[in-house]
Amino acid sequence: MGQYMQLFQGTAFSSQSPKEIQILKDYLFAVNADGMIAKVVAPEDAEYQPLLKAYEGKSNFHRLAEGQYLLPGFIDLHVHAPQWAQSGTALDIPLYDWLNTYTFPLESKFADLDFARWVYEDLVSTLLANGTTTVLYFATVHKEASLLLAEICARQGQRALVGKVVMDDPAQTPEYYRDGSTHAALADTEEFIVAVQELAKTVKQGIYPVVTPRFIPSCTDEVLQGLGQLAAKYDAYVQSHCSESDWAHGYVKERCHKNDAFALHDHGLLREKSVMAHCNFLEEPDVELFAKTGTAIAHCPISNAFFSNSVIPVAHFQGKGIDIGLGTDVSGGFSPSLFDNVRQAVISSRMLEDGVNPSLPAHERGVPQSRITIDEAFYLATAGGGESLSLPIGRIQPNYAWDIQIIDTRLPVAKLPIFDEHKDLHGIFEKILYLARPENIREVWVQGKKVHSRQ
Repeated sequence: MGQYMQLFQGTAFSSQSPKEIQILKDYLFAVNADGMIAKVVAPEDAEYQPLLKAYEGKSNFHRLAEGQYLLPGFIDLHVHAPQWAQSGTALDIPLYDWLNTYTFPLESKFADLDFARWVYEDLVSTLLANGTTTVLYFATVHKEASLLLAEICARQGQRALVGKVVMDDPAQTPEYYRDGSTHAALADTEEFIVAVQELAKTVKQGIYPVVTPRFIPSCTDEVLQGLGQLAAKYDAYVQSHCSESDWAHGYVKERCHKNDAFALHDHGLLREKSVMAHCNFLEEPDVELFAKTGTAIAHCPISNAFFSNSVIPVAHFQGKGIDIGLGTDVSGGFSPSLFDNVRQAVISSRMLEDGVNPSLPAHERGVPQSRITIDEAFYLATAGGGESLSLPIGRIQPNYAWDIQIIDTRLPVAKLPIFDEHKDLHGIFEKILYLARPENIREVWVQGKKVHSRQ
């Protein structure tokens, strides 16, 4: 009975499947020394009372209070870490102008490691406070600052996948902010990969290097080919943007005479460990290629509303067997909260199904069978993200990491309108997903370690 590092007692919500929520009422959750869930025990199980008796009153026993519930930690598949400094800025202008007027000048400042540390420390702690336990990060072109981000994540206890951004094409990148040359971009990327792999040996929760061409418009064919070779050499994760907007999608078609998906695949950048952001304009052959290669999609519903000129057909892509998770896309998405993006994912899917042009007849206005439910959006933010990364995260079940957030629905300053605690637990789950604020997140744990607490 004494072999567990932590024992929790409470009610948890986790995804049983993409469409079904599992409700674990008053269960025991045993966490081992590796920070993994060793056992999940139901109240009716014979082991329940002996296990409870063995741990009650000890410092490693945690009984949730009335009105508190467990959710898996959220998995954010798309964050531009340096852009945290410009969140909420100029979201009313086109993507091309936004990048060149605001984003590239800001990202160039991360050559200054003191500035980078200031922004990155604040971002990582903010994401943890919002219940996000795993993040797939774009950093900047600067090798040293990108490594600093990985080190900050390691120290704060967040599971992180970090990429040094590559952008070497003078035609679409400003002189003041690009890799010095194709050779320098590839050499810095390889050195970054090796350094992060060494750093990963010192942490329990996992820190991973990611091959990160910003997107095809900012990269030469030579650098894309070299990055594909590095991904294969080190079996590394890959991330980029794919068919995000009318402009980006059209630019790639004109330059490469094919869509993003096939151009990326030609360079070895679509693989089982690849996650592509946005993908709003995938055509059917692109969808089939994603499914064939095991490439996942980071769906960023808030930023898509500002910059992507469309609503991504999530239900259709899932039906084709593609893994999909959620991303905040800070700062194209103004909110660091995946709660906000869960809500927007549902809203956007309804708008796609119902249509938005009132001058059209109802039967012509939308795309049938496009809506997703709050249960399905929650799956994207948790288990879907874990599947996209091929990691044992995003579910509260044995052999998964103890990455959780404890939600307090009775907090005086953020009390949820729940008036019957025992009648409808799924109803409580829905209220949490639609109404919870950061104040409701009382604790966050990653790999069995508490990394955030709000008193």
